[in-house]
Amino acid sequence: MTSLPLTPLLVFFYLSLATATTHNVVSFGAKGDGETNSTNPFLNAWAAACGSEQPATIYVPPGTYLLGKVKFEKCKNHNITILINGTLVAPSDYRVLGKHLNWILFERVHGVSIYGGTLDGRGTRLWACKASGSDCPQGATTLEFSNSNHILIDGLTSRKSQKFHVVINNCIDVHVQRMKISASANSSNTDGIHVQSSSSVSIFNSTIATGDDCISIGPGTTNLWIENIACGPGHGVRSYFA
Repeated sequence: MTSLPLTPLLVFFYLSLATATTHNVVSFGAKGDGETNSTNPFLNAWAAACGSEQPATIYVPPGTYLLGKVKFEKCKNHNITILINGTLVAPSDYRVLGKHLNWILFERVHGVSIYGGTLDGRGTRLWACKASGSDCPQGATTLEFSNSNHILIDGLTSRKSQKFHVVINNCIDVHVQRMKISASANSSNTDGIHVQSSSSVSIFNSTIATGDDCISIGPGTTNLWIENIACGPGHGVRSYFA
């Protein structure tokens, strides 16, 4: 039998199995067929991890998981790892999320780490709607952390976001590394990473291709470190301080 190569991600996963309680989203009813709505199973896995008195891992195995708008919050556990080996996809009808501010929101959480995986916002049709001059919804940010501390995002891919790919809002101690962000050059308002009202944020070793700013910096941001970013297409790194 052929063994899998021990990539850093797999090494981390095996170590996490030995040291933390692991919650596989499939055990809660999620299906990686790309068609079954797995929003509630993901929320139930989150609730189980939050209820643990020891470090917890939420594991997403290979497959494609359909998620509607989802908000992860109310967590007493400050040591949660989300290990994604599959792809999370937004609803194919852009209007389902289009009038919401965000697709995946983490609100008032602390000590959350996300490793690997792909987030597919399926924003292509909304971009076309906006380009046509039709009456279109504004679109949703793919991933937002708000009012949260001690956050790590490592090796995550975000593609075809309706609006911003990642928003870091009113957070302290956030590290983003090895991200891959992609949207077409003519996609409207698809900033790669937007940071606002946050402190001690670092963004390293990432590739960002988008139709707007690769990294945008809003008011109230302090102690921000950006290093080794490949940007293009995109408008570079821009600040919008009031």
